[in-house]
Amino acid sequence: MGKVGQFFSFFGGFRLTLAHMTRPRVTVSYPDEKKAKQPRNHGRHVLNRYEDGMEKCIGCELCAGVCPADCIYVRGLDNPPDHPVSPGERYGYVYEINYLRCIHCDMCVEACPTEAITESKLFEFSFTNRADAIYTKAELLVDDDGRPKTLPWEDWRKGDDLYTSGWMRATSPSGSAAYEGEVQWSGELGYGVRAPEGGQSGRRDDAATGSKPLRQLLEPHLLDQDIPFENRGMRGRAARARESADKNRAKMRAKRQDRKRAKALKMGLPVDAPPSPFDDPAPDDEAGSDEAEAS
Repeated sequence: MGKVGQFFSFFGGFRLTLAHMTRPRVTVSYPDEKKAKQPRNHGRHVLNRYEDGMEKCIGCELCAGVCPADCIYVRGLDNPPDHPVSPGERYGYVYEINYLRCIHCDMCVEACPTEAITESKLFEFSFTNRADAIYTKAELLVDDDGRPKTLPWEDWRKGDDLYTSGWMRATSPSGSAAYEGEVQWSGELGYGVRAPEGGQSGRRDDAATGSKPLRQLLEPHLLDQDIPFENRGMRGRAARARESADKNRAKMRAKRQDRKRAKALKMGLPVDAPPSPFDDPAPDDEAGSDEAEAS
């Protein structure tokens, strides 16, 4: 290598740095912003209801029997004839989960014959005393709208209640492809019938289940021939740069709205109530904010 080559080899050390400049950032400003979780994330449990409001739990205690950490305590009771709690002969009279022991293995979800217990995406919850770590049925059972009950020490955000334990039906019975894409559970209060996972077959709806193709998530780790053509080379870098710019613009709009709300509160002006973490943003509001930004 000549002197000229040795001189320019110095800039070779910046190659990796320059390559990362065009890649989307993976860090988030937690806790102001929470990264979206995968559809099969294991979080805090919820006890579901049927669409008519009746409880799905029948007090069979299978979840407690299969739990490897021995953190679930269930006691069933006969349904009152005049006011039945569940469609079966019995219902879960006592239901407790000790989260100081729970390992979120989801075996209780697999064992439940009625899909009464599932896991949400929420995992940001901590306790200041041992009593708060033991969740009772009053805290686990969903409300009259089918939404999980929010406790003071829990950080619920939009989407944390969606696709609860979606992975539990990812595989078909006995591995038969004939059952893939088929709904095999009852509807839930507030959500209806959840979309089934498609597995390896072509009968799948990623938009309905929230799943993302592996090649889309792990694209930087794939070989060049496995990366989609539209995402290769400078074309892919430009697309990723545009995606990152769109995310940054959305963050700036949210920060401007927060500043306006804080300023209005300081001046004693009326301020609209902040949206619920479970509510979807209104399309008209988004369109209005975009038009205001453009003007």
